[in-house]
Amino acid sequence: MDFVLGGVAACGACLFTNPLEVVKTRMQLQGELKNRGTYQVYYRNVFHAFYTIGKVDGLAGLQKGLVPGLFYQFFMNGVRLGSYAIIESADYIHTNGKVSAVKTIIAGAAAGVVGAVMGSPVYLVKTHLQSQSTSSIAVGHQYKHQGMIHALRIIYRQHGILGLWRGSSAAVPRVSVGSATQLSTFSSSKELIIDLQVFPQDSWLVALSAGMMSSVVVVLAMTPFDVVSTRLYNQPVNHLGKGQLYNGFTDCFSKTLKKEGLTGLYKGLGASYFRLGPHTILSLFFWDELRKLHQKLR
Repeated sequence: MDFVLGGVAACGACLFTNPLEVVKTRMQLQGELKNRGTYQVYYRNVFHAFYTIGKVDGLAGLQKGLVPGLFYQFFMNGVRLGSYAIIESADYIHTNGKVSAVKTIIAGAAAGVVGAVMGSPVYLVKTHLQSQSTSSIAVGHQYKHQGMIHALRIIYRQHGILGLWRGSSAAVPRVSVGSATQLSTFSSSKELIIDLQVFPQDSWLVALSAGMMSSVVVVLAMTPFDVVSTRLYNQPVNHLGKGQLYNGFTDCFSKTLKKEGLTGLYKGLGASYFRLGPHTILSLFFWDELRKLHQKLR
């Protein structure tokens, strides 16, 4: 049940934040491996990107990749949040009755690694679908998938079972860093809010406030890994399934830093917060409330 509750909570958040995921993906791919001023800027900021995609691709364009997005959230976060809930209920994250920062980071990272590996194939497809657009505003490599099932079939037919896990070398550090940051700061923030008696212990405002505090730290820590992950998943590949732009996580990180500077690793930061911020707040809030409801019904 812990796994199901984690998955349902993340899917609930995904329904609201998927348009922002589309915007974030496009902004992270814009000007890939190009110096500033040498490429056309289709998306000036998160609001302009939202307007441009809606105008050119239509409202449906803002919900591209929703189906694989929901599958990814259910499987990845179901495993991640479910694993963390089991670790938490076993009292592993506490030392002398207090939340241990080191233990929550380790537990969050471990849960994140398992979730990232499980969800990698659908995240690959989600990235491909969300980058697809009308040629007049296209950024990054353009795949021609007709949907999630079609994409999975094509990738499997061309590159085999391992092709479905292409890009997972970036997914593991991305999700483990994000998960460790998110869950450790969420647990610590909840404990702090309860200790300060800002809200009643059982109030839904405790989880909401802790989620808001956690989201800021998550975005700052996760965005460079998110940019690298998006680019590795979306890069074109040869007939052997080998990436044509990057050899792996370290190569992508160093090339982006060398060519685009530190700002290249933080491309789409505003979009990342508008997407990861609400998603972190909503998923952690839904997760906390669903767990409390489940405990009452048992």
